[in-house]
Amino acid sequence: MYKLKINTKITFLALLFSLNIQAQTVKVAAASNLRFVLDEIKEKYEMAHPKAKIIINLGASGALVQQIANGADFDLFMAADKVFPEKLKAEGIVTGKIQTYAFGKLVIWSNTIDLSKGLNCVANSDVKRIAIAKPEIAPYGKRAIECLKYYKLFDKVKTKIVYADNIAQTAQFAQTGNAEIGFLALSLAMAPEMKGTYFVLDTKSYKPVEQAMVLIKSWQKNPEAAKFVKFVLSNQCKPIFEKYGFLVP
Repeated sequence: MYKLKINTKITFLALLFSLNIQAQTVKVAAASNLRFVLDEIKEKYEMAHPKAKIIINLGASGALVQQIANGADFDLFMAADKVFPEKLKAEGIVTGKIQTYAFGKLVIWSNTIDLSKGLNCVANSDVKRIAIAKPEIAPYGKRAIECLKYYKLFDKVKTKIVYADNIAQTAQFAQTGNAEIGFLALSLAMAPEMKGTYFVLDTKSYKPVEQAMVLIKSWQKNPEAAKFVKFVLSNQCKPIFEKYGFLVP
């Protein structure tokens, strides 16, 4: 009987410890253009909260929405376009408040082509392939198509376009020579590892890239996730977003 009580107590303490660990872990589904921003935010948050663990899963916003709709175990969704968390809310998958955390910018990037004359260079004969993220799932890919159509260049270059699964793969295509030019988020183009040049495209040529986030689970289920959201929106993180070219509301 005494042994049973001890075993029961040990089991209870183990369960309590496990729940505590889970509560301090925040699993984030995030748009690929947040890679470098979130690396810095994660480091800063974990230094201030040593018991917390931020786990980041990057991908195209549309692909992440599908994973969440299929029951993927995330606490927070940070999308590259507000329409994606709005879609989850409309379908009743999330009930939390949707909050805008930044506005992004679109650029063209290359490590082989002179971009000094701007977007018209995409029609040049020495540009054989143009990398764009799939517009149906990647907001920056959608904005790239909008931009090309705005300047009446889409029909001239549509046969050159190679579609990537997300904006990070778009950058990889351009970096490795699988495309001479890539349409990227400014936040990726400004990263130190991107050894090339970029040209910032006029924001009038595409719809605003309003990036927003939403808690997937209620804050009661994971208070740490709610604390992380508050941190992301705080003045402590504003310089990090601005460092990578974002506009912060």
